[in-house]
Amino acid sequence: MWRSPGHQPIELEDGWKLMQDGIHKLVGILERERTDQFNAEEYMNLYTVIYNMCTQKPPYDYSEELYKRYRESFVHYIRDRVIDMFEDRHDEFLLKELYQRWDNHKVMVRWLSRFFNYLDRYYVGRHSVDNLKTVGDLTFKDLVYTVLKGRARQAVLDLIHREREGESIDRTLIKNILDIYITMGMNSMECYEGDFEVQLLNTTAEYYSGKAVKWIQEDSCPEYMIKAEECLRQEEERVNNYLHQTSKSKLLKQVETELLAEHRQALLEKENSGCRSLLRDDKTDDLARMFRLFNRIPNGLEPVAAMFKSHVEGEGMKLVRDVTFAVEEKKGKESGRPSRDTGTSHEQKFVRDVIELHDKYMQYVTTCFSNSPLFHRALKDAFESFCNKNVAGSSSAELFANFCDNLLKKGGSEKLSDEAIEETLEKVVKLLAYISEKDLYAEFYRKKLARRLLFDKSASDEHEQTILSRLKQQCGAQFTSKMEGMVTDLQLAREKQREFEEWVGERDKQIGIEMGVQVLTTGFWPTYKATDLVLPEEMAEGVRVFKEFYEDTTKHRRLSWIYTLGTCLIKANFDTRVSELTLSTLQAAVLLAFNNGEELTYKEIKDRLNLQDDDVARCLHSLACAKYKILIKEPDDKKINKSDKFQVNIKFTDRMKRIKVPLPPVDEKRKVIEDVDKDRRYAIDAAVVRTMKSRKRMQHQQLVLEVCQQLQRMFKPDIRLIKKRIEDLIAREYLERDQDNKNIYNYLA
Repeated sequence: MWRSPGHQPIELEDGWKLMQDGIHKLVGILERERTDQFNAEEYMNLYTVIYNMCTQKPPYDYSEELYKRYRESFVHYIRDRVIDMFEDRHDEFLLKELYQRWDNHKVMVRWLSRFFNYLDRYYVGRHSVDNLKTVGDLTFKDLVYTVLKGRARQAVLDLIHREREGESIDRTLIKNILDIYITMGMNSMECYEGDFEVQLLNTTAEYYSGKAVKWIQEDSCPEYMIKAEECLRQEEERVNNYLHQTSKSKLLKQVETELLAEHRQALLEKENSGCRSLLRDDKTDDLARMFRLFNRIPNGLEPVAAMFKSHVEGEGMKLVRDVTFAVEEKKGKESGRPSRDTGTSHEQKFVRDVIELHDKYMQYVTTCFSNSPLFHRALKDAFESFCNKNVAGSSSAELFANFCDNLLKKGGSEKLSDEAIEETLEKVVKLLAYISEKDLYAEFYRKKLARRLLFDKSASDEHEQTILSRLKQQCGAQFTSKMEGMVTDLQLAREKQREFEEWVGERDKQIGIEMGVQVLTTGFWPTYKATDLVLPEEMAEGVRVFKEFYEDTTKHRRLSWIYTLGTCLIKANFDTRVSELTLSTLQAAVLLAFNNGEELTYKEIKDRLNLQDDDVARCLHSLACAKYKILIKEPDDKKINKSDKFQVNIKFTDRMKRIKVPLPPVDEKRKVIEDVDKDRRYAIDAAVVRTMKSRKRMQHQQLVLEVCQQLQRMFKPDIRLIKKRIEDLIAREYLERDQDNKNIYNYLA
């Protein structure tokens, strides 16, 4: 270890001469002029010199002067040995030289910081000056970085451009150079961002702007998107390999702007390959790519969603037009010939096609469009648009109800497995969300359900319960309350029938016919036409006995008989054979009137049975003018007149022993619509009163708006009807107009 003779203070120049020897050796090592390294003794001697010179008593404490000479050591080295080395270097060679000099500089800082370590430990902290590493880096920044940053930046940008054009470059070199920009920021990104990143973003924008103009002219939309996606991937990879992570979002935004945002409309509307073409041709992979790309830019998906909505709506409207045309064409072919199922098969196919259409485009939303709420909304708007159109003279609500009926009744045309029926029912219920007239669907469905239950036409009780459960989840408990009541009511009716049979057996009553009665609760079931039919004696006795049973077992309830819903099986003895006829109660009553073999006129039949003209005409038409001519009519034509005469066709025969004689269908659509309109008036009245009761005083527009919001779950209220109902409530003194402002209503308690 070096010490001064007699422990005399070390003079500045004497000590510094020793330090210069060490610095010269370090420079020789850096410049590869020497191969020997510092050994432990040399290192300790140099460290001790600095230590002694800094710990001597004043005026021999040379800490401040040594701190200055530490910096000057870097200055001399850079000016003498470094800066001139860059004059003839360009491009990649410049970068390699710069990195080598920076690497040497870090080595020099590391060694000198060790030699001058005592300054870092005491002097720097006490005098609030930069530490030794920072001094070294600042010197490099002032003398090297400031001079070369522009040339180095351009060289880096040139390499990046070459890489974008497909060349292989030295990515490690670029990363090392950019580390210099980051280090020169002295714990900030100022140098990296200001001296490099700004120009990087500018050149990136210029590069991709030129590419976009070329590609938009030459390539199809899918080809363009493939290139754009690959460019974004490469730029992201570029960041991961050598750019700083803070550049990622800025760099990708430039690429997205130039490749996507600037050419969005032209790309989406590109002829024969744009968004509409991709939807038309079911290019799901390309649509998914389109979603990924345009999801990256602000509001980039809105025009895609609009085109998706337009396309789906167009597909739906095509289904509407096709079924309308098919039904009209079928009606034209069958003109003059009554058909019970005109258009039915086409309408069933329409609902099936709507389900398939929804499945298809819901799959698009979930896979291609990543379940985006924007596309869910677009799909909803599209289906609401065409699902609420009139389809071949019928509403979608009616068609959906008919479809469910066909699915659930025995002998329906939809021959599906139990699993397929369950799945289809679930899809139909989901589609109800798009129908604004849910109350109309409910009424049509209730009518169909009633017929299935009353005539034992339901294929599966389990399926009936399933759809009611799904409807309850979708539309609320009130929506299905009557339907659920019907199902329960029928179960109770079966129990009542068993009680009746036991009661008859216990009392040994003789009815003469096999008789089944369904006792139902009026409030749950649709309203049916009641008739004062005078029953033939064969039937009247059974009704009398059941009344006796009911009055004996039930108190405070009154029976009302709906003969139009009854079914009879009677045995008919013709000349050729005995046949079993399945008839309605009214048809059976008409035929039983001929048991004495006499000829009866229209008027005699009507008077004997006490029926209205339309019921008499329907029954006689089914028995004398339809497929099975059980009665002979005079004159022999296809129309029932009040002057007609009838007698039994004793020679009637048919290859089937059991024959079902259908009645001409009654159009229940008008009755359903009338009932729904009536219910809507009640619903509007209730909503208005409920709202006014809670608010007491409201302005007209606000009241109408709140009523619409309350009712829109079941149907879309007509504003004119709401106004009319408000006027009616005023007339009935539920509300009154404010005396000072006629546009304000007050609630009358």
